[in-house]
Amino acid sequence: MTQVDHTRMANAIRGLAMDAVEKAKSGHPGLPMGAADVATVLFTQFLKFDATDPTWPDRDRFVLSAGHGSMLLYALLYLTGNKDMTLDQIRNFRQLNSKTPGHPENFETSGVETTTGPLGQGIATAVGMALAEKMLAAEFGKKVVGHHTYVLASDGDLMEGVSQEAIAMAGHWKLNKMIVLYDDNGISIDGPTSLADSVDQVKRFKSAGWAAELIDGQDPKAIAAAITRAQKSNKPSLIACKTTIGYGAPTRAGTAKAHGEALGADELKGAKEKLGISLEPFSVPDDVLKAWRAAGSRGAAAREEWQARFDELGSRKRAEFERRMRHERPASLAKALRAHKKALLETPQNVATRKSSESAIEAIAAAMPMEFLAGSADLTGSNNNKAKSAVAFSAKTPKGRFIHYGIREHGMAAAMNGIFLHGGFAPNGATFLVFTDYARPAMRLAALMGNGVVYVMTHDSIGLGEDGPTHQPVEHLAALRAIPNMRVFRPCDAVEVTECWELALNRIDGPTVLALTRQNLPQLRTSAPNDNPCAHGAYELVAAQGDAKVSLFASGSEVEIAVAAQKQLAERGIASRVVSVPSLELLLSQPADRRKAIIGNAPVKIAIEAAVRWGWDAVIGPDGEFVGMHGFGASAPAKDLFRHFGITAETVVNAALKRLG
Repeated sequence: MTQVDHTRMANAIRGLAMDAVEKAKSGHPGLPMGAADVATVLFTQFLKFDATDPTWPDRDRFVLSAGHGSMLLYALLYLTGNKDMTLDQIRNFRQLNSKTPGHPENFETSGVETTTGPLGQGIATAVGMALAEKMLAAEFGKKVVGHHTYVLASDGDLMEGVSQEAIAMAGHWKLNKMIVLYDDNGISIDGPTSLADSVDQVKRFKSAGWAAELIDGQDPKAIAAAITRAQKSNKPSLIACKTTIGYGAPTRAGTAKAHGEALGADELKGAKEKLGISLEPFSVPDDVLKAWRAAGSRGAAAREEWQARFDELGSRKRAEFERRMRHERPASLAKALRAHKKALLETPQNVATRKSSESAIEAIAAAMPMEFLAGSADLTGSNNNKAKSAVAFSAKTPKGRFIHYGIREHGMAAAMNGIFLHGGFAPNGATFLVFTDYARPAMRLAALMGNGVVYVMTHDSIGLGEDGPTHQPVEHLAALRAIPNMRVFRPCDAVEVTECWELALNRIDGPTVLALTRQNLPQLRTSAPNDNPCAHGAYELVAAQGDAKVSLFASGSEVEIAVAAQKQLAERGIASRVVSVPSLELLLSQPADRRKAIIGNAPVKIAIEAAVRWGWDAVIGPDGEFVGMHGFGASAPAKDLFRHFGITAETVVNAALKRLG
């Protein structure tokens, strides 16, 4: 491998990137051309990986946070011998059904650790990966868990606000196995970064508790020396690599023109001639490809050595590690939740659902104490998701299983993605439901990737009261329900809370939101069937006495209102049924016959939710009655607000009477 000149190996990346973008007439050639030297040094000399087994647990993680430079990663995967990344895939860059989409997608392409593209997400997700590595190493030992998390980040990644949240957490937690290689080329789409930015990134990272230095990113010896220093640091490390975007392009190198468009035939030809690359598209010299393949197989020995160390663990510890890396839940979880529901039926809890969630968490944490990883964005006492047995994680207590994320909702959600992708933990993070606005980009990526993370979102409606409309979520349930593959639960009582937690933890192919109340609610459920009725999204909570003329649909705290309205209707001789809808979108995803059976055929359908109507027409029809919010909330005690906005049993009854004539 060392007999082939570094420059020729780096140029193989450049050539493939230029050709792929040119053929697609779309893409970003500048970053792969500029950062090729950094990537070549990392992959040939430092990165611990085995191209034949891209998912072995103790591999180093490499995150291309600058996802627009995806051809850098695809070229590396092909050159190092990833079996799924063929030259045909490179030729089909950005084409339908290829494994080379415009931005890296971990669910599409083997060897891609996380989906990147929205800037800042990669570096923030990588913090979660490095965090998971630190925690697992403390639990299973450094002989079994001992790898680095490398990130290639761009100017854009570091301009995004989430990067500040991420680097602050990593520095505070002393995640010394996280190394960020910053492609410091000084160019963004609009032109020089000096148009909009004058931050000294080295000083910025140092102020956040990182080791940081500036090097020549085109000098392989300087790159190698800096990575060696970073590996020995007791802090996370930033290596600012001064590079030239579009390196080698005759007229576009160092300009915004190299950033986000194909070079064009003349510029491509000139770049190849200048760099000494064959003009034949997608060609890599045999000796260069052989050297790259040797780099790809270099980690096979490390993987085999790791396997030998892993096999020395006791059989129970090995099985535990493997189960957790598969995100498989222990048998004790189902048993613990059954017992908890039984206890609730024997001794009902009339408490806020955030409190009944807290008691469910006690049962969960006892069943899976090391993998249940909770955290809060500085609202621990309000979110109630810290088990009494949980110790706070810190740099000095890496076995702690509760994370104080600080007031960093976005960073928390992104880190949770990294924790899940790394494997070994069932992460959940908490804040107020209204602040999903801050976390949304990472939540959307969780849904896109199919990450089984749980968001504990309390203070779920105007019922939070006096904090007023700035904190009262009225549109957030609808907005979250609109995200494909996002599951939103709004349980009505302690039993439903337990069932929703069970469904959330057993879901490993997508994220779940638990929307929980601040105000106390009565326990309405008097039975807990084994089939978990919340799994259907909705179910008949209270049947009609006779032929139902009215169906009342409600979620969360408004189910209590529906039950009260049913009683008032009964006093008037009107039969109605109450359907609890803990998950509207899960109901709508049911097979047609089941969905119709749950919705029923009562002539009058009324939905009750202290939020906007959006989404409910699929249940009640566009002419159905809706009792809920039609604008923002107000500052007042919760009971006064429900009366003020007409979200009451009396309003429901009047709506039914009006429709029945």
